[in-house]
Amino acid sequence: MTTGETELEMVQRHILEGERHVSRQLEIIADMQFRKQPTGSAENLLFNFDRSLRAHKAHLEQLTSN
Repeated sequence: MTTGETELEMVQRHILEGERHVSRQLEIIADMQFRKQPTGSAENLLFNFDRSLRAHKAHLEQLTSN
């Protein structure tokens, strides 16, 4: 956590960062497809970004449902 940041603020920040990572990775994959480059590794990374984002969202749900 950043100094002075609550757990809720940290999770919200992680979600925003995760959404940016997923969005950017989708752009990268689209560009690679346009250039006829292989996208397997980029798609694997996207899968991992998305999985992390879903975990952060689940954490947020736990924090806000209490």
